[in-house]
Amino acid sequence: MISGNIEFVYQNQIFIVRNPDTNETLLNYIRTKLKKTGTKEGCAEGGCGACTVVLGELKNSEIKYKAINSCITFLPTLQGKQLILVEDLISKEGSLHPVQQAMVNYHGSQCGFCTPGFVMSLFSMFKKYSKFKDDVIKDSITGNLCRCTGYQPIIKAAKSLKNKNKVDHFAKNKKNTINLLKKINNRSIVIYNKGKKYFAPQHVWELKKILKKNIDTDFFSGGTDLSLSVTKEKKDINSIIYMNSISELNYIKKNNKYIEVGASTPLIELESYIKKYYPDFTKILKRYGSPQIRNVATMAGNIATASPIGDCLPLLLSLNAKVVLQDLKRTRILFLDNFFVSYRKTKLKKRQFIRSIRIPLFEDNTFKAYKVSKRFDDDISSVCAAFNLEIVKNKIQSARIAYGGMAVIPKRAIYCEKVLSDSLVTEEIINKAKKSLEKDFKPITDVRASQKYRMEVAKNLLEKCFLEIKQKKLIRINI
Repeated sequence: MISGNIEFVYQNQIFIVRNPDTNETLLNYIRTKLKKTGTKEGCAEGGCGACTVVLGELKNSEIKYKAINSCITFLPTLQGKQLILVEDLISKEGSLHPVQQAMVNYHGSQCGFCTPGFVMSLFSMFKKYSKFKDDVIKDSITGNLCRCTGYQPIIKAAKSLKNKNKVDHFAKNKKNTINLLKKINNRSIVIYNKGKKYFAPQHVWELKKILKKNIDTDFFSGGTDLSLSVTKEKKDINSIIYMNSISELNYIKKNNKYIEVGASTPLIELESYIKKYYPDFTKILKRYGSPQIRNVATMAGNIATASPIGDCLPLLLSLNAKVVLQDLKRTRILFLDNFFVSYRKTKLKKRQFIRSIRIPLFEDNTFKAYKVSKRFDDDISSVCAAFNLEIVKNKIQSARIAYGGMAVIPKRAIYCEKVLSDSLVTEEIINKAKKSLEKDFKPITDVRASQKYRMEVAKNLLEKCFLEIKQKKLIRINI
């Protein structure tokens, strides 16, 4: 079934928005149409968390709750979901939700502007986890900024939740919510509004039909880049295809050779899955934006955006990943090495989309990855580095090394690899490899780092990698 309207569950009923503006943000809709002003706009780019709301989605007859940034979420993507705002946490009887009460008890608010966002992030944590360990608490609020409370009262409030009864009014109303979601779940969306188009297909065959008739269209998943053209540049996006509506592209599969990640798989799912195979991959993903971002952003989107500081990209390059491209008739598989052309330009053609990414499994290799940024959490890299090394008896059999933030594209350090390959791990070789990075890269100076700083950091990360290997322990802050 195809509809030009969107339907979502809000306050125990189905809401219908007829022929919505395809570029309207969810935040704007909440504040101006629903007249709920607890949700705030801070940065308009998904960086401060003041706009955080929670969505409930039906997965295998269970509701999965996730926090998102409403400021970079377009209203039509709400189709088939449950919307929960900070105002909804209070029960009908007027009593505060345990999360809200904890914030009151532990003085987790001062000016109050950021408080609704923190409450919603902690509410998402409250619904998702059975135990609230320190790392879970801190990760849950990494996407929320506060400049007056100092975080410790908020963390104390979160820790107090471990003794609270988790049967809140959302749990009591769960069966009714599931029934409502089932009524609106399986529906493709096509919207034409004032010269703008929005498509949310349910299946790949529908996506191909859309691409056949619409050559110039933008793919949308997390919106961490695309949405900013609306919220920051005040431009219109005339044609959007929402990829996260295609459930058959949301998967992670493994065989003996590689892990395959579907194009609409959220990064939050990959970060837990890949930890067993590449722990450092998970460590970098944990610092990719925030939970609000990783709940909706995808690796395919990170690749297609082709940003030189995309956190996944140097890791994938070092692991010799492949990208599976699909057009109207055939599938094409490219090494990621050959995918990036120039600054934010790739070999992705019109009427072609990323179907999946294949990450090879190197069971006997050493894989290490590092990210350096001004702020540890929820920040853009100054330099990101990844090292995939085959070392046998102190001899480097092969090396694949890649950096982000060092060139106009994510790029391998070819000269450095040549120095290291077929060499013993010695101080002389490491110093020579560090020097060779000057041939591999000519980084720029910008607001995040100077050219000199980037080069020095790139060299230091290389040395750090081999120190960790030699000492057989991690040399990390915030391990």
